[in-house]
Amino acid sequence: MKISIKSEVLSIFVIALAIAASFYFYSVFPERVPTHWNFAGDVDGWGSRATGAFAIPAMLVGMYLLFLVLPKFDPKKERYEQFEKPYNVVRTLILLFLAVIYFLASFNALGYNIAIEKWVPVLVGLLFVLLGNYLSKVKMNWFLGIRTPWTMSSETVWNKTHRFGSKAFVLSGLLIIITAFAPAFYKTISFILAMIVIIFGTIGYSYWVYRQESKNLKNQENKN
Repeated sequence: MKISIKSEVLSIFVIALAIAASFYFYSVFPERVPTHWNFAGDVDGWGSRATGAFAIPAMLVGMYLLFLVLPKFDPKKERYEQFEKPYNVVRTLILLFLAVIYFLASFNALGYNIAIEKWVPVLVGLLFVLLGNYLSKVKMNWFLGIRTPWTMSSETVWNKTHRFGSKAFVLSGLLIIITAFAPAFYKTISFILAMIVIIFGTIGYSYWVYRQESKNLKNQENKN
């Protein structure tokens, strides 16, 4: 993969902004800051001032470097050139998502009236929708995509599963967005359903496609 200013500028800007903001947040945060909320918007996790200010920026730096390094260690590293743009878009989206969450949570900790229980589901759903639009363009590799024993054994199974997964991500994301402003019970149910579709749906579909392909190959061998 080719690393260029064009491919890195947004990611680097997002990380730099988060790092710069972290020192400001550290200077104004109380000793304890909320770090986790339930679906009803109640805080159920707390952290120190340093954790609240620096944890996510440090995570952003780590993830950025990891995204750059992983392709070099992939046994199928030559495939990344075939989906370079989707790979760059996906990693940028993930970093941007975490950065937005960081700023929302930080301003909430400072007393601003930000409904975390509503905006986080919206952002998660939007991320799923955007990822779904690029998932079908990801070629076979060991680090990004739907990696099951069956997708990794066949190019056909990989491609069909990722087309299915693309739709699953988009539909699940839309479901999460639609219920983002609903009561906590409905948000919980929609999120669980989305995870079932994305995780178990794609795994099950990849196995089904693999079995179908295996049957077709056996039938062809018998005919020959």
